[in-house]
Amino acid sequence: MQELLVDIEDNDELYRSYMPYLKNGGIFVKTNSRFDMGTPISMRIMLPDALEEEEVTGKVVWITPQGAQNSNPPGVGVCFDAEFELLNDKIVKMLGTALNLDKPTYTM
Repeated sequence: MQELLVDIEDNDELYRSYMPYLKNGGIFVKTNSRFDMGTPISMRIMLPDALEEEEVTGKVVWITPQGAQNSNPPGVGVCFDAEFELLNDKIVKMLGTALNLDKPTYTM
């Protein structure tokens, strides 16, 4: 299983990366590495203001290739595995009312 290191600097970056429309939540990871849909992924995520990394597994459910027509960076969206519901809850709590904003994200 491939491992990705994800360092999210602030809540604005978290908002742009978070994928709330996935059942268990997920995160977009900027990377130039190539992945196929469904690839299992292990991630170490450093959330804003966190003291330690969150370890999470999931699978690739979104791909933005290098040179995509929009201005979004290349990378993959990873859906969290079901057992990481607490991490998803933590992200939702961190973002709070920002989840209702209509600002662009890296995916939708």
